[in-house]
Amino acid sequence: MSAPTPSAETQLAFLTKIQRLFAEGDFTATYKFALLVTLADLAVELGADDGAALPLSNRQIAERFIQLYWRHAVPYGTSGNDTASGVLIQNAGTQAAVLTAIAKFRAVSRANTVQQARTEPAYRALLSKVATVVSAQPLNYLQNFGGITDPFLYERAAPGHILLKPGVAYCLRRFYPLVQQLCRVHWVDHIKGNRQNHEILGDAGDLEDFLFSISRQSLTIIGSELLKLDGPKCFYCGLSLQDAEVDHFVPFSLYTRDVAHNFVLAHATCNRSKSDSLAGSQHLEKWLERLTSYSSQLDEIGFAAGVPTSRATAHRVAAWGYGNAQSVGARAWVKPLHYELVDDRHRDLLVSR
Repeated sequence: MSAPTPSAETQLAFLTKIQRLFAEGDFTATYKFALLVTLADLAVELGADDGAALPLSNRQIAERFIQLYWRHAVPYGTSGNDTASGVLIQNAGTQAAVLTAIAKFRAVSRANTVQQARTEPAYRALLSKVATVVSAQPLNYLQNFGGITDPFLYERAAPGHILLKPGVAYCLRRFYPLVQQLCRVHWVDHIKGNRQNHEILGDAGDLEDFLFSISRQSLTIIGSELLKLDGPKCFYCGLSLQDAEVDHFVPFSLYTRDVAHNFVLAHATCNRSKSDSLAGSQHLEKWLERLTSYSSQLDEIGFAAGVPTSRATAHRVAAWGYGNAQSVGARAWVKPLHYELVDDRHRDLLVSR
């Protein structure tokens, strides 16, 4: 059921509490950052641009925790001679239980990616274990800050479920890039500040990429498979490709979770020119047609590369991104040095597909 959108005052109060949560909260592990990242992602993917509450299950959240921490459960090592290789500690004491559970699963599994892991019978036990940890720890303590409990984000609903309070999904959607950036910066700082990691980290110039970016191996697979699927031509200008670059159609700076259906191949020139902009209506129409025509092939590419796949998610993310852009009068990239206003044309394309 829809509800009125939060007022400007309510949105400001939400941002103030998010700021207080980071400033006054007790972050003994990285779980709270992961929980905020997850809630923001799910608000974008499942919420709406109204003030309605949003129900979520602990298992939905646990799925995202496994995706977030999957790569963290393998050793991190820099190329420096003064560093050691090891799994980064993400708790003030012993290793975080979620990481330990994933590491144990990976040790006895043939799965190299979460997508492969989900096909194995033992994955259900891993998911249940992570859901239990999520329920007992970050869901219980995220909203504790400044010496009090302020349940401004969610409340416990039916067993195994939470309910994002009215207006919260809207605010997470509206301020998604800010929330994600705050979480990532504090997550990196938390790991760097843990003395147990100092021998492993060294200067740690690529720590953020290790924690949050798609791996080079996955990018190589995606680029190779997209070349077979779409042919050697730039998605945007249509000209022949020599050295193709993999581009996020909805910019990564706007939505920071990789989904296979969001990738296209582009010239370096087009990719750099488009940068962090949404694409114009002619590109959006082509991309939406591609979602329909090649959905199963993109699923296969995502599985091979170990990247989440979902045509519906990619579509909802695009609708959210263009909706936000239209509300603030943003402009979309058409070609180098040429932009157009994000307006009803873009909205209508997304509604009709």
